[in-house]
Amino acid sequence: MQQLARLEDLPADYREELAQQNLVPLWPNLRSVLPPDKPLPNTRATHWPYAALRPLLLRAGELTPIEKAERRVLVLANPGHGLEKMQASAAMYLGMQLLLPGEWAPAHRHTPNAVRMIVEGEGAYTTVGGEKCPMHRGDLILTPTGLWHDHGHDGDAPVVWLDVLDLPLVHYLEASYHVDGERQAAKPAHGERLHAQGGILPTPFFERRKTAYPMLRYPWTQTRAALEALAAAEPALDAVQVSYVNPQTGADAQNILGYYALMLRPGQTLKLPARSPATVCHLIEGAAEARIQDQQFALSAADTCCLPGYTPWVLVNSSADAPAFSSSSTKPRCIASWASTSRDSDQAHL
Repeated sequence: MQQLARLEDLPADYREELAQQNLVPLWPNLRSVLPPDKPLPNTRATHWPYAALRPLLLRAGELTPIEKAERRVLVLANPGHGLEKMQASAAMYLGMQLLLPGEWAPAHRHTPNAVRMIVEGEGAYTTVGGEKCPMHRGDLILTPTGLWHDHGHDGDAPVVWLDVLDLPLVHYLEASYHVDGERQAAKPAHGERLHAQGGILPTPFFERRKTAYPMLRYPWTQTRAALEALAAAEPALDAVQVSYVNPQTGADAQNILGYYALMLRPGQTLKLPARSPATVCHLIEGAAEARIQDQQFALSAADTCCLPGYTPWVLVNSSADAPAFSSSSTKPRCIASWASTSRDSDQAHL
């Protein structure tokens, strides 16, 4: 590889003149922005155990009322980017959010896209664009850019969910902001009912309400059933995986981040190829081991981990005695969900 000149090789007076004109010589800095062969990511393989996180989140509920917090969240920050930047990877922000019984998180809207992956509890809901979406464990709920949303809780126990946003990207583009609003008049969400059956869509002639996001809530019960059906129909298939998509277009459910659900068969060891973007994995059910380069993370239900791009990894189901996937099985199954950037060029297997 050609050795480029260093900045120190240039005369001090020349460097000073460049700086006075807000100019920077490219050649001494070229390898920092275009490294040879592959990127040099700052994202580190990181594990956030829910068992350690949960008590701290509940204590936040005791220390700070919702009126003083607006959103009571502990950010899952990747040390490779610096904790103060509050990002899990170069493109993704993650946060565990707590809502206590009787609380209401006020309405606002913002430029970043968001989704909620429900972790525990019943009785809460989020209202997105006027549609009231109930929150049940494992559900994926979209909050697309620019839509009003607020959260309420009519139950009797804490509810926790994982927020995923493309905030680092939007912030980098200097386009990140929010607007406060009034509590929404809510109506029941109906997107998951209109699009509940594969291969069947409402006829456009009769679909009066046009929207870029016809389905906001993806119930875990349906996703889990789809994974089980796929595993049964394709017994030789290694990666039992489904994608969260816009049911009318087949494109990713959101326009920046992509979301998937994966089932590991009992005792399965699954080698996953390297992808160009960083990947976040959140375990919904069961127990697994994530092997990333020279690190191993023992994942329990509700744990989250992150791995950098251009890095192959392995998932191992810790349960070896479950029968073939079927709805009648009582043995624990290992089912994981993860998000990564959704551009086809970014997802190329390397």
